[in-house]
Amino acid sequence: MSGDTRFDLWYLFALAGAVLIGAVLPVLPTGAAVSAGAVLALHSNPIGLVGVLIAGAAGAYVGDLIVYAGCRFGGERLAKRIGWLRDNASLDALRDRLSDHEIGVLLTSRLIPGGRVPVLLAAGLAGYSWERFAVVDLAASSLWAAVYMAIGLLGFALFDEPWQGVLAAIVLVVLTTLLSSLVQRARRRRAAAKSDAE
Repeated sequence: MSGDTRFDLWYLFALAGAVLIGAVLPVLPTGAAVSAGAVLALHSNPIGLVGVLIAGAAGAYVGDLIVYAGCRFGGERLAKRIGWLRDNASLDALRDRLSDHEIGVLLTSRLIPGGRVPVLLAAGLAGYSWERFAVVDLAASSLWAAVYMAIGLLGFALFDEPWQGVLAAIVLVVLTTLLSSLVQRARRRRAAAKSDAE
């Protein structure tokens, strides 16, 4: 980012677009984009952090609404065709958890790598209230953007050069994702071993 407001504005639109695309088709590292944006904003235009937060949250929110609408109105056929739906057994378990702890599950699903799409599927296929989802997901998207901005700010605190901070932020995001995946895998193994023992 630079002091040129037009560049900053275009950067924020690009960030929001990248996060939106990554939310619908989870192929882009959207958290890393928000973290890198935070580093760049803090190095050259600290007020741009507000823009990065808004752009990241807005892209995530609109992307989630699109996925939710696709699940709600397109059903399992669309979810399978796009590749969102893989494991029906875990989807049934998510439906149960969603009905018991809906707000907590929706808020944390965005923070757990690989957890967002199954929860959106469960909510959409179960006919979860559109209005309620829109309100809770606004909070979840904002929380997600704030967490990844914080990771970027940690990268900024570690290094003086912007490129070093961006690289550190991306590495932190990747490490966080890997650690979370390992923890989830270990929990699943423990749960499977427990159910086999019973």
